[in-house]
Amino acid sequence: MNDGTGAVTLAFSLSAIERLEDPTEVFEDAEHWSESIGIIDGDTARIQRIVTEYDLRQDFDMQGRDKWFALEEISETATTPRKIYVGAGDEDMRVSTMFDWEYVRVTEAAEKAGWTLAETRSDPGAVDRLLAPLRSLLR
Repeated sequence: MNDGTGAVTLAFSLSAIERLEDPTEVFEDAEHWSESIGIIDGDTARIQRIVTEYDLRQDFDMQGRDKWFALEEISETATTPRKIYVGAGDEDMRVSTMFDWEYVRVTEAAEKAGWTLAETRSDPGAVDRLLAPLRSLLR
């Protein structure tokens, strides 16, 4: 993601963070070319849990703010030439582009920066447990 255009303000949505294999490694990499970095999303309690769990740098104060307000406020006050919001879905794209942030899907960001995405983890046992009552009715 570093294209030599200078420092960036870099924010991740919770859904993007959850797609990363190692958020700590991603933040350590991004700190080399980001002036400000952190998670911006609506669930501040979940943000705090993830920041604590992975010992992430969190430059954005989310207390009392939803992601719409936070992105708007940071957009107006950030001095970096670029503001990038890494997300995983259409809602993330809508909110970021509304306030003139560049939007990058986490899959694209990972590919460009060499970050590893988490493998989709499915629990085949969960499906069997959910279908078990139906199967017993059909017997």
